[in-house]
Formats: sequence, structure tokens, C-alpha cells
Amino acid sequence: MDYIYVVAGLIGLFLGGEALVRGSVGIARRMAIPPLLIGLTVVGFGTSTPELLVSVQAAMRGVPDIAVGNIIGSNIANILLIVGLTSLVWPIRVSGATLRRDTAVMVAAALVMVPIFATGEIGRLPGLLLVAALAGYLTWAYLQPGPASDDDDTAVPTPVAKSALWVAVGLVALMFGARFLVDGSVSIARSLGASEAFIGLTIVAVGTSLPELATSIIAAFRRQSEIAIGNIVGSNIFNVLGILGVTAIIKPVPVADRFLAFDLPIMIAATLALTALLLTRPVIGRGIGLVVLAAYIIYVWSAQ
Repeated sequence: MDYIYVVAGLIGLFLGGEALVRGSVGIARRMAIPPLLIGLTVVGFGTSTPELLVSVQAAMRGVPDIAVGNIIGSNIANILLIVGLTSLVWPIRVSGATLRRDTAVMVAAALVMVPIFATGEIGRLPGLLLVAALAGYLTWAYLQPGPASDDDDTAVPTPVAKSALWVAVGLVALMFGARFLVDGSVSIARSLGASEAFIGLTIVAVGTSLPELATSIIAAFRRQSEIAIGNIVGSNIFNVLGILGVTAIIKPVPVADRFLAFDLPIMIAATLALTALLLTRPVIGRGIGLVVLAAYIIYVWSAQ
């Protein structure tokens, strides 16, 4: 039965990713909103919904290692796994100038986890501050969205109502698909005797990151580079400021020593590397994609 859940989850994630990209790009074109901003907000938040549900549920059920590991592992997977696979599908081409603000926020969000984790617990006050920082970022992104993208601007815009329906259907499919996949994967992993931290960092993290994977790969197939990379950057920001913040507000979460000593530094290093690539290279090609995929395999092997 667990394997049926995994297959059903994968189907839901890829169908949801297609619907979400279709709807978000339609809204961007019809309302003259830059696709990068749509990727950072609507798509980034929508594909982070599974992480939110899993982390909150894990905290409430008394398994904090899964709650924290899910967030750190998802951000690592977003960068090393998803950027790698997406660039193999189609080289990522995004203007560095449009991402300067958002990559800076992503790096700041990653670095702020160090002093929070050093206290040994993520309490309600840090949670409130993280959520407040997210609200400030969203306001800033809305007021200064950056220049519009000229990708495929000859396409006929889709009506807003139809695009909104695609977004809604996509989000629902992603949410249920991720839930099926995570439930099946966690059950299979636990039957093999894996630790909760390892499950959170790898099995659960990859499972909840599959919406980002599906959305970014589908966006790459549709030659929507800004949606693909905006989804990853936006999701990483939401994971830290939104999901970690909301989880801590609902229930303070203790932090195991291994996260501060090993996994968080890996996440920060991956974040800095992605930022350097986006701001210094016009294209993230297949060669770089293979390198970051290899780095992810090494991380998973080392995380055991």
C-alpha cells in the first residue's frame, strides 16, 4: 500500500506542477507582473505548502527532528537536486540583476538560522520575528517587482479567471500528492530502521520538495526560466521565514546538535554557491547541473 501512495503522490505532484506553472504564467502575462515575482510568491509559497503541513504535524506529534530536518533538507534539495535536474532539462537563463534582491534575502534567511539554532530551541519569539521578516519581504517584492520578462511574449494571454483556476487546481493537487508521497516514503524508510533526522533530511525533504521539482522542470520544458529559478529561491525563503516561523509559533521546536554542526553549514554553503552562480553566470548549463547533482548524492551519503 505504501508504494501505491508513492506512485499516486508522484502523479499528483507532476499534474499539479503543470497546472501551477500554466496558471501562474497566465496571471503574470495578463496582469503585466514579472514572471520572476510570480515564481517567488505564488509558486514559491504554493509549492512550500507540503513542507508547512509536514513540519507542523511533525512538531505537534513530538518528532522535532523531522520538522527541522524537513526544512533544512528541503532547502538543500531545492538547490542541489532541483537546480541540477532543471538545468539538465534546459539551461537556466535568468538575469542576475532581477535576482539580486531575492538572493540576498535567501542568503540572509539562511544565515539567521545560525544564532537561532545555537540556542538549542526555536521558540515563539524567533518564530514571530521570522514571519514578520517574511511579511516585510513580500511587501518589498510587491512594491519593487523588477522589470517584466520578455520570454515568449508573443503568446496570447490566458483569461485571469482561467489562470487562477489552474493555480488553485495545481495547489490542491500538489498538496495531496505530497501528502501521499511523504506518508508512503516515511513508512517505507522507518521499516528499514532509518533515524528520524535522516528521514527528515532526505526522504521527507525530497518528498515535500517534489512540488518544486515538478514545477521547475515543467517550467524549464516551457522555457520559463524565471518561473523555474524564482520558484526555488522563493521556496527557500518561505521555508525558513514562513514554515520555520509558523511551526515555532504553533509549537517551539528543540534543535538537535547535528543540524547546527553539519546540515545547516551544508545548506548555507549551497545557498551561497547558488547565489554566486545566479549573479555571475548568464546561464546555468548542464555541466554545472551534473556537478551539483553529484554534490547532492555526496551529501545524502554523508548525512547517514
